[in-house]
Amino acid sequence: KSYYSELANLPPPSGPPIVIALYGFQDKTGQRASNDKFSVLSTAVTQGGEVFLIKALQDAGHGKWFQPVERVGLDNLVKERQLIRSQRELYEKDQAKPLTPLIVAGIMIDGGIVGYDSNLETGGIGARFLGVGADQQYRKDEVTVMVRLISVNTGEILLSTGVTKSVFSTGVNANMLKFVDAGTKAVEFEAGSTINEPTTYAVRIAIEAAIVDMIKQGVTKKLWEYKKGTKK
Repeated sequence: KSYYSELANLPPPSGPPIVIALYGFQDKTGQRASNDKFSVLSTAVTQGGEVFLIKALQDAGHGKWFQPVERVGLDNLVKERQLIRSQRELYEKDQAKPLTPLIVAGIMIDGGIVGYDSNLETGGIGARFLGVGADQQYRKDEVTVMVRLISVNTGEILLSTGVTKSVFSTGVNANMLKFVDAGTKAVEFEAGSTINEPTTYAVRIAIEAAIVDMIKQGVTKKLWEYKKGTKK
């Protein structure tokens, strides 16, 4: 199922885009990349989930649902504004024009990647005949994200939603065993390939599905509504 298509084609809201702030969307799993032979320090899931969340907010209903404001890099933004202000005051003195005020948000979105379960399901099949054979194996992992919407005015959690996305990996091996000299010498050949569904892709799809569900929950709870006359 194409969650991006559903996200982009959501009916527009009845009013202007909702200003929304995001301060971070972190990996809360603590999981490291799986390896059966040695320990690795790479994380199992992306550490930049907020990038996908901001993109999903911008794309909802072709950009008509939300207006995200920069908060992840707020320190750098404030420093740059201070630099501009000081330069204007230095060169323009009393004629220095003030900067436009920052846009403030009425709601915040928070959450994170809360689960990554590996080897939930494994299996395979293989066969060999006259020294020639092949086998195929698969593995199923799952990634879970949680998103919650918070009122800046009251601090109330307006709604919360979670989505789990499965990640499948498959491997195919082919081998040949042939005796050459009266059973004392043997030639053996093996080849294989593995296809992994990227975990980052699964995180993005899960985030997009969470935003779709969040918008639908908001309509049900009457936090907002679709524009009249649009197909729901």
